[in-house]
Formats: sequence, C-alpha cells, structure tokens
Amino acid sequence: MSLKRSPLWALMAGTVAAFGASVCCAGPLVLLMLGVSGSWISSLTAFDVVRPYFILVVVAFFLWAGWQLYRPIASCPEGSVCAIPRYRRLYRILFWVLVGIAGVLVSSPWWLAWLV
Repeated sequence: MSLKRSPLWALMAGTVAAFGASVCCAGPLVLLMLGVSGSWISSLTAFDVVRPYFILVVVAFFLWAGWQLYRPIASCPEGSVCAIPRYRRLYRILFWVLVGIAGVLVSSPWWLAWLV
C-alpha cells in the first residue's frame, strides 16, 4: 500500500491547514491558557487575512480524501486503501474524527466569542 494511493496525506494536510486557519483566533487563547505571554501574541491576529484561503485548502483536502474513501470499491485500484474493507473502515473513522477536529478549529472565531 503506497502513500500515493492512500488518503492519509490529504487527511493530514487538511488537518494542518485547519490549524493554520485557526492560528489567528484560537492561537492566542491557547497560548495564554498555556501560560505563554508577550506582546507578540497580538501579532497572530494578522493571520486573519489569509484565513479564508486556509479554509478553502481544508475543504479541498477533505473533499479529496472523502472522494477516495467513499467511491465504489469496483473503481479502487488493486491494493489501495479503499479496496481493502478493513482499512477502508478504519480510514473512514479517522476521516470523520479529523473532519470534526477541523470543523472545531475552522469555526473557532464564532464559538470563542461565546466562550470568552
């Protein structure tokens, strides 16, 4: 099973992009909760400008991974993740867990307003 045929790279890239999308809003709060302080933390809000691009990348990677995991088994290449039922099921569970995490991170500006 090669990494090129695996949706794992798309899942991980989407999750990393979700962290990038939340760095402007959740980043300062998390750093302050961890005890990290300094005037440089306020400069993280400058990333708010690129947030929509990160969100587009998140959606694109998760759509790609979802397409690879939910396409019909007959169209899967031999030996790929979607052709092996056990791996297909595990990757689908991982997919939905990471979609949930990415959703929380991407929506952080809205729920952080109620939390703080």
